[in-house]
Amino acid sequence: INAEYMGHFLSVYFFSFVKLRCSMGLLKGLHPLLTADLLHALRLAGHGDTIVVVDCNFPAFEVAQKTIYGKVVPLAGATVSDAVDAICSVLPLDFFVDAPVQFMAPSPGVELPALGAEGHAASQAAILAHSPGVGIVSLDRFQFYDVARAGFVVVQAAAERRPYNNFILKKGVVGPDGNDLKP
Repeated sequence: INAEYMGHFLSVYFFSFVKLRCSMGLLKGLHPLLTADLLHALRLAGHGDTIVVVDCNFPAFEVAQKTIYGKVVPLAGATVSDAVDAICSVLPLDFFVDAPVQFMAPSPGVELPALGAEGHAASQAAILAHSPGVGIVSLDRFQFYDVARAGFVVVQAAAERRPYNNFILKKGVVGPDGNDLKP
């Protein structure tokens, strides 16, 4: 076997292994998008704190500086629907308030583009898969910015380009059965 062939073989093997390992995640039972930084932020958040999950066009850096956590948690290659799916797989939502989930809507007089509606539907479906019956309401774009600035942490789904696909999740309590505590 010549050295050039061996080098090529090893590089292909190495990158295939790395790709497989990254897609599997490093811990059992955890969604592979749940990075150490994201898990740290979710664990630090308490009951009633809000997790702001935003698209690539959202002013994440500016807003994150005003949150309790103080910095953006980036999720490279993720859409918002992927991110909320991963987050809601471990985060209890607050069923003791009417609407623990809020999403960004256009300002009055501005129509939601079709891609925005598609993003909202995909993200809401991901949330409801983990927390059936949870209350979800829209917030006007500028109201959303104000609420987000008072949040706990901003998570930016860097691959999300569908407009207005931004969500706020209010953390609830894990009940004795290991699920979202409900009244």
